[in-house]
Amino acid sequence: MKVLMINGSPHENGNTFIALNEVKKVLEDNGIQTEIIHIGNKIIRGCIACRTCADTGRCFIDDDVNKASKIFEECDGLIVGTPVYYASANATLIAFLDRLFFSSSFDKRMKVGASVAVARRGGITATFDELNKYFTISGMPIASSRYWNGVHGKNIGDANSDEEGLLTMRTLGENMSFLLKSIELGKKEYGMPKKVR
Repeated sequence: MKVLMINGSPHENGNTFIALNEVKKVLEDNGIQTEIIHIGNKIIRGCIACRTCADTGRCFIDDDVNKASKIFEECDGLIVGTPVYYASANATLIAFLDRLFFSSSFDKRMKVGASVAVARRGGITATFDELNKYFTISGMPIASSRYWNGVHGKNIGDANSDEEGLLTMRTLGENMSFLLKSIELGKKEYGMPKKVR
């Protein structure tokens, strides 16, 4: 099994990476492969509603979105991490996710999703809610933790001092591992849920 992790922070090794890396260690301890893609400092434009993807299954703008889409298709789960700006996710990440989810035509049902938000203080729950909507509209179960998936830190490295936040990340890793393995067993025993038409 494999989980794709998207780092939406402009700082490749900042507090968002610290949070994602805490989850990554637990997933790998549970035998789940991971790959982190850093997109927060890339120039990624938003969807232009050309609908070319309806015919091609990929975005007409050939950038990191199409590269990530190929990896995501082969993965069993997706974790999206972002810093919080004005009680919202990084705009680059939102443009990336809008295009990733809209342009990719593969079935995302039963791939496990999770979001991680990192803030100096407030806005984590609004951002957490914002990101989880990509999963629920796609039929992806959401992995939960012991609290909302957030870590606090202002300056780079501050997240290392948020013991409760890091514990939340480790719990997320354990819960996601269990959910991934449970879904894999369920698919072997029962197959995929029937598509309702």
